[in-house]
Amino acid sequence: MEIEWVLAFVSLGLFAGFMAGLLGIGGGGIMVPILTSIFLAQGIAPQYVVHLALGTSMTSIVMTSISSTRAHHARGGVLWPIVKAMAPGVVLGTFSATFLAARISSLYLAIFFALFMGYVALNMLRPKKAVIVQKKDISNTELLAVGGGIGAISALVSIGGGSLTVPYLNSRNIELKRAIGTSAAVGLPISAAGAIGYLINSQPQLELPFAVGMVYLPGVILISIASFLTAPLGAKLAHKLPVAILKKVFAVLLILLSVKMMLSVIYA
Repeated sequence: MEIEWVLAFVSLGLFAGFMAGLLGIGGGGIMVPILTSIFLAQGIAPQYVVHLALGTSMTSIVMTSISSTRAHHARGGVLWPIVKAMAPGVVLGTFSATFLAARISSLYLAIFFALFMGYVALNMLRPKKAVIVQKKDISNTELLAVGGGIGAISALVSIGGGSLTVPYLNSRNIELKRAIGTSAAVGLPISAAGAIGYLINSQPQLELPFAVGMVYLPGVILISIASFLTAPLGAKLAHKLPVAILKKVFAVLLILLSVKMMLSVIYA
């Protein structure tokens, strides 16, 4: 691999890890659009770039998910009974959706990604309102079904599911800190099942050295190492920087990156 691509993957990992630590959001929202641009610049056919970006991003999230889960567990922030109830649905939904993603064109995947990230960004931009909680206990059946839906969407946009799991748990009368910690733990089976699914799926005629299925392994290694180094720094600075303002800037960045990715696929 040429040095410029090594630097590109490392820089992406450094930035994604820092933003994930700082804002609790990152992962696919940053990595998928930028990976799409990198793969296009490497000369990979446009019909494969989004699939490869999704798979590479999802696999890169595994190490971050492990680190985040351990940190929240150490602080008693994970409700493991909820994680265990959601896990089967999450794994099934995520794994199945990778097979769906393999059969959807890059354009439709890019459109779905852009629409979802637009939804995430708008939620970050609008003023927070008090959450109306439901007092009824959550059944395991509900958690199983919700987990399946969260897993499927997460696989199609390559995220750890936090933007869906946290609001859901918070709306079901779980305090925000524990909702975040539990969501981080749910993100581990999402990323693991998604990584396996993207590794065993493949695109016909995609000839790229060191690519397995829809995952570019050198990219995964470089991004994972770099993000592992900067995520703790972002988390540390979260208490010193104006996070509320940064979230608004990040939301605009998500929209711009998603639109750029969609246009890149359309006009490639």
